[in-house]
Parts: sequence; C-alpha cells; structure tokens
Amino acid sequence: MKLYQVLSIASAAILLGTATLSNSASAQQQKAANTEKRVTVTNGDILAAKQSAGRAYHAMPTAFPGAKDKLAPINAQGATGAQLLKKDPNLAAETLFGSGQTPTPSGTHFYPADLVSNGGPTSTSATFHNIYVNMTSGTIATNWGNPKGFLTDLGFSSFIHLTDEYTHIFSPMERYNTDQMDYQVSYSTQNQVLVTDDLAAIVHAVIVNNGLGVGVNNIYNVYLTQGTDTCFDTTYSSCYSPDNYNTWRFCAYHTAYNFNDIGTVLFTAEPFQDVPGCAVQTPSPNGQLADSTNSVLSHEVFETITDPLPSSGWTNGTSLDLNGYEIGDECQPLGNNSGDFLAPTFYINGKPYEVQLEYSNRYHACAMQP
Repeated sequence: MKLYQVLSIASAAILLGTATLSNSASAQQQKAANTEKRVTVTNGDILAAKQSAGRAYHAMPTAFPGAKDKLAPINAQGATGAQLLKKDPNLAAETLFGSGQTPTPSGTHFYPADLVSNGGPTSTSATFHNIYVNMTSGTIATNWGNPKGFLTDLGFSSFIHLTDEYTHIFSPMERYNTDQMDYQVSYSTQNQVLVTDDLAAIVHAVIVNNGLGVGVNNIYNVYLTQGTDTCFDTTYSSCYSPDNYNTWRFCAYHTAYNFNDIGTVLFTAEPFQDVPGCAVQTPSPNGQLADSTNSVLSHEVFETITDPLPSSGWTNGTSLDLNGYEIGDECQPLGNNSGDFLAPTFYINGKPYEVQLEYSNRYHACAMQP
C-alpha cells in the first residue's frame, strides 16, 4: 500500500473518531437539554398561592434536643387536612379508608406506636417531580447529590412497599415512578428566606407551564440551595434556619395546597440538609451531602404517601408521647453529639444508602422492608 493511501486511511480514521466524539458530546448535550426545563414564576402564580383555598402541613424536627417538643404545636396547627378534603371535591374520588374499614384502637392498646387512619386518602401510586430553586453555581450533584437517582431506586425497591399496609394496595408492581425532567426555577428572595407561599407559587408555575398532574398521585419535591432559609410565614418564627437557632424548628416538611384554579397539590420542602441538625453521620456510602438529602427526602415522601393531607391520613392517635406522629416521625434517628442523625445503611434497589427506617404496623417497629 502506498504511503499516501495509509495517510489517507489514518486521516479518515481520525476524522471519524473526531466525528464520533463530536456526535457523542452533542448527544450528551441533547440529553441534558431534554431532561432539564427552566420555568419562570409569574405574578399569577404568586397570586394563586396567596389565594389558595386551604393548606395543611407537617414538618420534620431537627436532631437537636427539644426540637420535637417545639415543633409539636406548630404541626398541630398545620394539620387541617380534613378541611382540605371538604374543599376539594376531586379528592372524594380518591381511595378513602374510613374508621369502618380501618382498625380503630379502643381501650388498652398493646402497641401504642401503631398508626391509625383518620379517614383521609393515601397516595396509592404517584409520580415524583423534582424542582431545583436558585441553582446559580455547580450542578444538581454538587448541590444536593442525586435525588432523582435515589427516588428512582426507591420506586423499584421493596422499601417503598412498606406503605402497602397503609394504602391497602398489595402489589409488587412499581407504582411510584420518577419524572425524568429536572425543573429549574429562579426566584427572587427577601433576605434569602422563602415562605411556604413562595414554594407554592414555584410549584404552581411548574405545573401550569408543563401541564403536569395534581392530586394525591403527584408529589413535587422543592430543593433549596445552601444558605436559603424557609419559614411557614412572614413572621419568620418557625423555620429551617441554621443561621438563626432561635427560629430553627425543622429540617423539611410536606404540605398540601388547595389552589382555586388547579386543585390540591402535594409538595415537600427540601432545604439544604448537609448541616448539623439535619445531616446523617459520616462515613456515608454516597457521601454526607447526598445521603443527608436522601434520608430527609425519604422521610417526607413516605409521610406524603401515607398522610397526603396532614393529618387526615395515617398518624399516631393512641400514645401521649407520639400523638400526631407520622410514619417517618416514629423512626426518626437520634442525633450524635454533632447533631447528625444516626441513620442505618441498607440496600435500596441493590444500592447502599444511609437513610432512616419507616414505621410498620405489621412489625410494630421500624423496618426496611414489608
């Protein structure tokens, strides 16, 4: 073979390789573009949140001593799910488990930690939607870890089927799936604080702009960046506020909002969890940042499934010490001297995660599988 032929073949191979790399890079960029959607919050979304017909919420306390006691009256005040059920006629079509179908403790109750239904709906299947707020630098991985990957594994795991005993749907099928789109929102904050109405406006914008679903079969998770506080209202008295210990009450919460235009929406508030008081202990299989996000996220997702309209679903109503607790509250780990949760590590869909367990009426204990 002549030299120029060899050179021509080599050149062609180089060009082909370059084209392949270019096509691969282009494919990756296209994939990223296809799984990321930026959403703008309008004045209409803000107004819709402020004029909502009703809301209910339930928060997860920090690991610091006394946090549960401080949060108890706040959670009791936010537990208005029964009123939401009356306001939204569409929820009447959901599966309801009233006292006639659910064991109601009477007299001496041998297992005081067991949960009972208050007659409201559960989330028998759902799609998880992830919303990331004000990510101005880095990536989802550097800010929160991989919540979408964790939720995907959770949906394919036996762990999620602990909820079957509360939803009354006993099926090995994957009924909880994850929206593969990442919704990113820029939202102006005052003093780096977002209140619940702000988060509701963000969720409203994502739903309306993308034609997404509402009701108990859709769960929206709103992730906040490090340095952003969130409070229930503009009194700024009950907050996630690691920078202000006097107002710091919770790590996260789940809520139901009844919008006048689109109906009832479920979402969780997921502030930055890799801080003392909300983080899991080290070492962690996925790193403290990721598993701190994962553990708190799983707490809120399990509670949203079993008590989507707090507290009309499954809660503790038999113990003075645990009254009003939900499935995640009863198994919230203790904190170490640094304020990090002592969560166990176990496999979820074949991958190790350091996350808290959830309460099982079947075992009368915290469990990792049904």
